[in-house]
Amino acid sequence: MKKLLGILLLLALGVFSYTILSAGNNQPQPTGKLIIFHAGSLSVPFAAMEKAFEAKYPEVDVLREGGGSTKMARLISEVGKAADIMASADFNVIDKSLIPDHAALNIRFASNQLVLCYTDKSKFAAEIDAGNWHEVLQRPGVVWGHSAPDLDPCGYRSLMVLQLTEKHLAKPGLYEKLLANRPLQNVRPKSVELISLMQSGEMDYAWEYRSVAVQHGLKYISLPGEINLGNYKMDDYYKQAKVQVSGKKPGTFTTRTGKSITYGVTIIDAAPNKLAAEAFLAYMLDPEGGLKILEEMGQPPFVPARVPTAEMYAQLPGSLQKLVEVKP
Repeated sequence: MKKLLGILLLLALGVFSYTILSAGNNQPQPTGKLIIFHAGSLSVPFAAMEKAFEAKYPEVDVLREGGGSTKMARLISEVGKAADIMASADFNVIDKSLIPDHAALNIRFASNQLVLCYTDKSKFAAEIDAGNWHEVLQRPGVVWGHSAPDLDPCGYRSLMVLQLTEKHLAKPGLYEKLLANRPLQNVRPKSVELISLMQSGEMDYAWEYRSVAVQHGLKYISLPGEINLGNYKMDDYYKQAKVQVSGKKPGTFTTRTGKSITYGVTIIDAAPNKLAAEAFLAYMLDPEGGLKILEEMGQPPFVPARVPTAEMYAQLPGSLQKLVEVKP
């Protein structure tokens, strides 16, 4: 009997030791809810990322909310809504609205460009092209619009494209003439709202990101690099465009200056689920993961993703450092 008890005791100790060693070798797996705020233009690729990520980590429930990037950032900084991750269509929104009080990181992960979208139902769809679109938008009865500059980067970028068109074509007054044929009711809170209006025939043309046009099967007019905000080498030219938008406090204003389109993402300092947030970014910034999805959906990713300073790089979780480079 004593011999049998001794054997059982040794077996028990062996199982206990193995459990401790196993726990020490395994990294904790993310669980629980993961709250992601993101630009409306990221809705389709982030839906695909959500599905893939939840398949990889079945104990995580991704909860996404999309909208104009400025609006989403303000929900965190001004309203106090809880979020783990914020992905913006303009990395400057993170700099201006979230850093340093609500976030420390700003990882730039993708680019884009502005295009003029339309459908077969649009007036003059058969004749519009890259040479005459600005004339078509001035015609009586043509309904076109863009998103709200105060809430959505695509909104102020749309106005920048119009300003740059005036300069590129050397047509003084063109910007004001275009806006004169765009009533305020054609300005919507976020750019993706305009898609359903075009598809139903209520709107003829709308400014969108190229990736959104590709993802939704819209027809679109591509613009020269001097106009479309898609070429970082043209930044000195783009900075001629300036749009005034509302500031952080009511009654205040700030000026957005033209710059090539760069998306940014951050982990919120007060994130309720930082473990899951880090795991999601590790998937999202993987060239074979989230960045591949962006590429397939018409949005050029940065491979690798970028942070502007060595100091910010040093603050990245170890799981992300191998996926990010320092590039001002």
